[in-house]
Amino acid sequence: MRPCLTFIAVLLLQLPAAVLADDFAWPQDDPDDWLLAFVDVETTGLVPGYHEMIDIGIVMTDLDGSELGALFLRIQPEHPERTSEGARAVNAFDEDRWQEMQALRPAEAIAQIVSFHEQIAGEHNVLMVAFNSPFDTAFLDHLFRSEERSWRELYHYFVLDLPSMAWSLGLRGLTGTNLAQALDVEDEPHTAELHTGITGARLNARIYRALLDYRKGQQTYE
Repeated sequence: MRPCLTFIAVLLLQLPAAVLADDFAWPQDDPDDWLLAFVDVETTGLVPGYHEMIDIGIVMTDLDGSELGALFLRIQPEHPERTSEGARAVNAFDEDRWQEMQALRPAEAIAQIVSFHEQIAGEHNVLMVAFNSPFDTAFLDHLFRSEERSWRELYHYFVLDLPSMAWSLGLRGLTGTNLAQALDVEDEPHTAELHTGITGARLNARIYRALLDYRKGQQTYE
């Protein structure tokens, strides 16, 4: 088999079964069959595969951004000695403190993430939404790969990115704080001990809802 055909075959195997079904309905055709998962992670650094996820927040919503459920987990990394000082300044990671707060091992964290997804999403298709989505998807990928699993068990092949949505509407901010200010929504805490995946995920959901309102306002004057 030629290399390009091999790649396509592997890609098709990774796609959710619904994508390959004849009766598959896209969000524009059947919005009630789709949900959004706003995902934000904190890590020991910026390099996926070398640095690790130390917490994750997930807020599940409908396509209008109405919250259906939320999950927050702390995760004990296998290599805490790799933590960068920049990351520690952002999220206050400390190995002993994480143990005191009963941080989960990767396998336990994956099990709880999957259980949350099954409980809230059921048979719905779910689009992952993140702020600078390649960062979060890369760390989520490495977490699941550590247990020989795939994050695509949960989320659709396509991933949405909030700064890209904002950019298309003329908002050029590339940070959560900048967009929160531009859209007049509450920012997340920037004290390291209070800055977590769930505060980020909730901010992402607020920004998303504000972007929907912002677009409605633009349409009013078009």
